[in-house]
Amino acid sequence: MGQNRPTREQAYGLLTKYNKSDSLIMHALAVEAVMLHFADILGEPEKDKWSIIGLLHDVDYEMYPEQHCLKAREILRQHDWPEDYIHAIESHGWGICCNVEPIHRMEKILFTIDELTGLVAATVLVRPSKSILDLELKSVKKKWKQKSFAAGVNREVIEQGAKMLDLELDYIIRETIKGMQNTAESIGLKGDL
Repeated sequence: MGQNRPTREQAYGLLTKYNKSDSLIMHALAVEAVMLHFADILGEPEKDKWSIIGLLHDVDYEMYPEQHCLKAREILRQHDWPEDYIHAIESHGWGICCNVEPIHRMEKILFTIDELTGLVAATVLVRPSKSILDLELKSVKKKWKQKSFAAGVNREVIEQGAKMLDLELDYIIRETIKGMQNTAESIGLKGDL
């Protein structure tokens, strides 16, 4: 790949080479959509970069769950990916599974919304419509308060990310829902609507 910028096709190819689970691929598509949505609303010029990093953030997760974020560097280096992409992907595991800190706004968004997409998806799946298209902020906030609901979702990481970004949690949740709505069908959350 050299100094060329990676393409979405290359990213998707790598994602599906190392991940076979439909749920992990749908999670990657959800995070990609949310990253693209935030790049849009924040007026970021490199939207394709935000999209690709969102899509590929868990490239190592299925095959190397115990070395998550650490193996990503190795995999992406083997494929000659640029260092800034590798750093961004590693940084979403800061303080969880690695010590690479999110520095740039894009990295902080990824760090914040990764876990949040899981909470939003889980909230959708217990709704009568099973659809994200009619999901409102208040439904996610209600589930947020129920610690036993989607207990694997690290709410502290989401809060920490919101603080790093200096953005209101409600705003981040609302925009994450919108980003996921943009790809409802491909992430299996269109439901009955």
